[in-house]
Amino acid sequence: MAVLEDPLDAELKARHRAMWAMGDYPAVAADVIPDLGSVLIKACSIKRDDTVLDVACGSGNAAIPAALRGAHVTACDLTPALLEAGRLVAASAGAEISWQEGDAEALPFGDTTFDVVVSCVGVMFAPHHRASADELIRVCRPGGTIGLVNWTPDGFVGQMFATMKPYSPPPPPGAQPPPLWGDEDHVRALLGSRVTDVLTSRQTVTVDRFESPDAFRNYFKANYGPTVSTYRSVANEPHRVTELDRDLSELARRHDRGGTTTIMDWEYLLLTARVV
Repeated sequence: MAVLEDPLDAELKARHRAMWAMGDYPAVAADVIPDLGSVLIKACSIKRDDTVLDVACGSGNAAIPAALRGAHVTACDLTPALLEAGRLVAASAGAEISWQEGDAEALPFGDTTFDVVVSCVGVMFAPHHRASADELIRVCRPGGTIGLVNWTPDGFVGQMFATMKPYSPPPPPGAQPPPLWGDEDHVRALLGSRVTDVLTSRQTVTVDRFESPDAFRNYFKANYGPTVSTYRSVANEPHRVTELDRDLSELARRHDRGGTTTIMDWEYLLLTARVV
């Protein structure tokens, strides 16, 4: 299995680990996209006694519904704080899951270990896409299923990252933008001839919990790690904070389809494939 020894990679992973511990991602997953993991698990036709790995699992949005179907689930994430939150959520739901710290680019599992390997808006945030794709395939048995849900570049979350980019430090050399995982051609190229029976569809999740565009902005400013990190990078420049406030509210305003509250449809790519 792959081992990352480059000090620059180690520093980058430490930054990612810290970023996802900022704010309250478990609350975001529960409040904003509570059913997205179940959509992925259903698409993968996970059944009782399947061995399942949830990569970059966060607090278990996909792992928990898989376990509740009777699968033997391992949930893996780079950030210990998210694993601890997931343990609590799983316990309250009565889901038995093995939680393990691990890097999506160097998974701590043997070759061909799992029947199904999934990731719900998780693996897309690992910076080196080819390395992550190689690992997804390596740990899945021949004939097994890979299932992914990723935000698209043109959808709301992809546009949110584009909005935050001018306010964030430049990414290190070699790091690729997360929303590329929501581009079908990009993911097909990553997986290549190592998979077959590839099925893709662009779908949306309706987000209707925010009273206004400003309420959305304030919630993500307080709770979503990448947004918290972006605000911290301009914290000493009040005018930049004001501009970022304006830009994020305007983004939500453009996507609001109207009503007494803010209602948005966030696009994602759903992909399933069979490992050759």
